[in-house]
Amino acid sequence: MPTLEGIDLTCIRGDRKLFSGVNFLLESGGLMQVQGPNGSGKTSLLRMLCGLASPAEGEIRWDGTQIRSLGGDYFGAMTYLGHLGGVKDDLTAIENLRISSALGGVDLDERKAHDALQHMGLGGRELLPAKVLSQGQRRRVTLARLLVCGTVLWILDEPLTALDTSAVRLVQGLIERHLEHGGMIVMTTHQEIEIAGAAIQRLQLT
Repeated sequence: MPTLEGIDLTCIRGDRKLFSGVNFLLESGGLMQVQGPNGSGKTSLLRMLCGLASPAEGEIRWDGTQIRSLGGDYFGAMTYLGHLGGVKDDLTAIENLRISSALGGVDLDERKAHDALQHMGLGGRELLPAKVLSQGQRRRVTLARLLVCGTVLWILDEPLTALDTSAVRLVQGLIERHLEHGGMIVMTTHQEIEIAGAAIQRLQLT
């Protein structure tokens, strides 16, 4: 299985250095929780890991090779769920899931989309426009992608935002199964989440 490695990473925004000298190594079955106060660069680091931003210094390597030189070989192995979720108000839950999956390279038919949404507790709401869903339900639509993406590396920015207790348990189960099957996860969260049997490392940004 591949590894994800950060080597002496530095992030600069405007005239401010958010972090420097960040190093980590994530292996199969491992979860890395990125921690730190607001403004410490947590989301910026995740955006670097998924190729949406470049470090001012340092390298990010996937199985020993810089991600920028890998192109689709890396991006096809990774799923990024951002803090905002990207759910479109005028599309139904099924349409949102199918379109977001297609953008990630997954051709998802309506039956599989329905099953994923039902698993996430959205049974009966699949055909409703997202604008009538609660914030927690919209977040469940976003998280349903994890059931169908088929990627090794998940990069999750505050995945538990707006979720109730039952939804947090669902996400916990998704994470545990992914790691059990050799998957890898980088995530930020302000909420406590218990992950059974996982090799967890914590990366503290100040």
